[in-house]
Amino acid sequence: MSRTVRAYAIDATAIAAEKESAGNVEEMDITKVIHLDKLDLRDVGPDDVRFKVLAVSAEHNINHAALADTVNIADVRGGKIYPGNSALGEVVETGGNVKNVAVGDIVITHCNGEPDDYGFPLRIWAYDQPESIGWYSEEAVVGSWQLIKAPLDCGLNLWEMAALPLRAPTAYHLWRRAIGIYRVKVPVERRASINVLGFGGGVSELFLQLAKAEGHNAFFCSGSPERRAALEAQGIVGIDQKQFNRFASKDDVKAFRKHVSQITNGEDMHAVCDMLRGPVFDAGLAVAARMGVNVSAGWQLSQVVTYNSTLMSVKQVTIDHTHYETPLGCVAATELYGRVFKPTVHKEIYAFEDLPRCFAEMHDNTQTGIPIIRVADDMPESVKGLIP
Repeated sequence: MSRTVRAYAIDATAIAAEKESAGNVEEMDITKVIHLDKLDLRDVGPDDVRFKVLAVSAEHNINHAALADTVNIADVRGGKIYPGNSALGEVVETGGNVKNVAVGDIVITHCNGEPDDYGFPLRIWAYDQPESIGWYSEEAVVGSWQLIKAPLDCGLNLWEMAALPLRAPTAYHLWRRAIGIYRVKVPVERRASINVLGFGGGVSELFLQLAKAEGHNAFFCSGSPERRAALEAQGIVGIDQKQFNRFASKDDVKAFRKHVSQITNGEDMHAVCDMLRGPVFDAGLAVAARMGVNVSAGWQLSQVVTYNSTLMSVKQVTIDHTHYETPLGCVAATELYGRVFKPTVHKEIYAFEDLPRCFAEMHDNTQTGIPIIRVADDMPESVKGLIP
């Protein structure tokens, strides 16, 4: 029997109306595009799970869907999508064939929509995967293969765990590719410890925590003093991005290049994690060491990127485009909760009704950490002790 729940939606008509009212993408108000709607959940099939959503993390691709700044995914998907790529919830119903989780389990999601022959996704659930329904809702029905038991004894609180279902696998994938590519060129006996740089956000901070845990020198370039302080407490060197005007000009990039040379004793960065677009891309390439690797899972601001291929070739720099992890990689990343991954969470935990404001503040870059939305007022006993 189907159930009707509250869920957030983005539709193409709202995007068009706000774009016309604002005049351009830069002036659009995201709170007028992401709206609370009603959703009829499909019946639970033999391989499905219905879960009560407890908390979700705000993800940047939702802002792109609301602004249609790269592709109008709501229009491509038929005019409306129900987004939400990451969630933490409680299992309330399972199909007859489900063995990996049981009613009462606390679970996290991954967002593989259409895995290829190697397990990597061709499409992302609740974004460009046709017919997919996301998890910014009170409840959801998914295939059991999309759920992983949450490690409640990992040492993280509930909000910290809710920050990681999408970001941790992304960072895990980025890091294993970055260090793997670097080792193809430079074996560990030639250089055991490398310099690793990350720009700005939650994926980068987790990427750097992995690098630090494996004994490398980690540097976090962010405009947020709160986020820099959190990582500096873990032994990761902070660099104030605002000191270089967020790389608005070539002179700013040159100043950053000089600073990085000084703090690395002229060695520069052997691995860089960035959004592969926008102003930090040029800055990341400018500080790449010989044999360096630049990795990114992002396409923020543009689907097109340019660079001096001759210079990168001479320096033996590899620029690697990535997407997302395999289901097995997501499980492996979850094993690192608390032991390696210790996310910085924004000081305000948003109410479910405040989700649109959360995304507007994410777009304005005013948050002090990864933003979390509490969906359920009534929490199960198994997690009440994990709520700070």
